[in-house]
Amino acid sequence: MSSRPEPPHQHPSRTRDVAALRSAPQVQALISYLEHDAQPMIVLDLQYNILAANTAYRRQFGAVDSPYIGHTCYRISHHYDVPCDQAGEHCPMQKAFEFKGPDRVLHIHHTPRGPEHVDVTLWPILDDHRDVVAYVERLATVRSASASPSAEGLVGSSPAFNAALAAVQRVSASSLPVLLLGETGTGKELFARAVHEGSERARGPFVVVDCSGFSETLFESELFGYEKGAFTGANQRKRGLAETADGGTLFLDEIGDVPLAMQVKLLRLIESGMFRRVGSVETQQANFRLVAATHKPLRQMVADGQFRQDLYYRISAFPIHLPALRERSSDIPVLVNSILQRSRDPHRPVRLHPAAMARLQACDWPGNIRELRNVIDRARLFADDGVIRAEHVVFDTPVTRVAASTIPARAPATAAGHDVDLRELVGRFKGTRSELARHLGWSERTLYRRLKALGMA
Repeated sequence: MSSRPEPPHQHPSRTRDVAALRSAPQVQALISYLEHDAQPMIVLDLQYNILAANTAYRRQFGAVDSPYIGHTCYRISHHYDVPCDQAGEHCPMQKAFEFKGPDRVLHIHHTPRGPEHVDVTLWPILDDHRDVVAYVERLATVRSASASPSAEGLVGSSPAFNAALAAVQRVSASSLPVLLLGETGTGKELFARAVHEGSERARGPFVVVDCSGFSETLFESELFGYEKGAFTGANQRKRGLAETADGGTLFLDEIGDVPLAMQVKLLRLIESGMFRRVGSVETQQANFRLVAATHKPLRQMVADGQFRQDLYYRISAFPIHLPALRERSSDIPVLVNSILQRSRDPHRPVRLHPAAMARLQACDWPGNIRELRNVIDRARLFADDGVIRAEHVVFDTPVTRVAASTIPARAPATAAGHDVDLRELVGRFKGTRSELARHLGWSERTLYRRLKALGMA
């Protein structure tokens, strides 16, 4: 019975002097080779120490006032005191050591520009006895997403968000069809665009087809185009969206809404790229990458005869689950600040009171990011002094949620969003009731109701 190899940090016998290992001929040859690579690359020893970095790494990740040679990768990239696996993250060095092959992971690294998503691939370097003697790590910054508030693109850093983003990074460079699965309002178009921007077709068009609400006739004419005189009002030839997507990506949003009678024609288009404009007998061809999305249960629709099985298997080569906002509540602060940036009025800057942020994080968000955006846009209209307070946060419909208004004995009271017992806070607070209400970001009426519920009014 074979035993599992011990991870690198448990191998004290393999510890080598960093300077001695760095000066070894094999390592020097490797460093010289990597210097010509356009991607940021570093060389690591078995104890996570950075032995060398190429010019691309120094330009992109190296800070002048923060030396990295001789320091551990987890200290430089994550500011951790222990390796990633001991800090609750996946460490590629563990699998690379065990299986003597490459491993890939998406991490958030500290960089001179702040936290960034980085796609990390690590290879072990083997000696003549197939023992691991060092590692090479390639780091590729993910440009389609931000871990900080951003005026555009995908935003987030939660584990659920990172898992979806990592899947996008895996599939983007291939030509596989991608199926994005998630509730309404989870950002399907932004994820689809990220697939496009990470592919070889990034310079080509990104064409969106909204499949919902189309009749069979309208869907066919929009997707395939039509010839002059094909029907009343067709006064000239029109190129369809499939033709427009030639050389780029065709994004079929809400593909579950495609009329059943049209699905066979859509299948032919996806399989061969061939189609005919409405009113034409000539066959056209378009070369595009397919990304589809839906919030509907396609497998159940196939079982019920509402969606073609052959079409389902054709579009679902690489399914990606997009998390609901309630699955990534830790992303709400960065999402809120991004929404405020995207609708910013330079003459009326707006910020959130901690109590308002806590109220937002306590919601279950059935409408996901779209609902969050609506709530923020509505709340900012009431922020006359530039501060969105808890009472300004009004939800669309009464839904099951664990919000501040449903927990009378608890109240958010710090910028970090931690809760304190309201009874304890009242006992400690030295100001008036009006001042206490302002401190909590509540109206005096809300505070009175809370105190009354506690028998303190």
